[in-house]
Amino acid sequence: MPYKKYIKDTIIIFVSLLSIGVFSNTSHAEKSKSRKPFSSHVDTKGNISLPADFRLTMVHLGSWYVPEGDASGFHDVYADPKSVIEYRLTGKWRDGAAIVKELRGATSGQYTTGPNVAHANDHIKQWFVMIKDTTNRFPKNSNWGNGWGWALVKPDDINKNLSTNYKTDCLGCHVPAQKTDWIYIEGMPTLISNK
Repeated sequence: MPYKKYIKDTIIIFVSLLSIGVFSNTSHAEKSKSRKPFSSHVDTKGNISLPADFRLTMVHLGSWYVPEGDASGFHDVYADPKSVIEYRLTGKWRDGAAIVKELRGATSGQYTTGPNVAHANDHIKQWFVMIKDTTNRFPKNSNWGNGWGWALVKPDDINKNLSTNYKTDCLGCHVPAQKTDWIYIEGMPTLISNK
């Protein structure tokens, strides 16, 4: 009996080691090349792209309205569904989480809901894109740091990140949200409740 148990345990250990690749002839470099990128919105150099059709493929987290100044208008925030589910369970952003904030102009008018009712118009001012990076993948890219990749995209060229250094171009606005991983979660009820 002990011999049969030994054989069974040995087979289980061997299969387990085989499944994690201990006996694989594939080099570490080859494995890295064949791995899927951690985000489909980031290239191998750390360049961030605006997620295509994000209003249909991402979850709306919340909105707020700024009445005056450069940031005036409606701020609508979206995140990928998998990250939203994980955030609700753990209170943390998963590696590769994608967040988009869209800033739209506002128009007001007289509506049955009241006078001077403001609503978002079709004038998009800009987008902000953040990609969570828990492993510091791009230490030489100045748009990556503090656990995130940072991008500012304007409508006239959606393929260009106008941020040249996240510390000077992005981080300043997020300092008050440092304790919540640089994200203003209080304006995002979807993260807190499903009601």
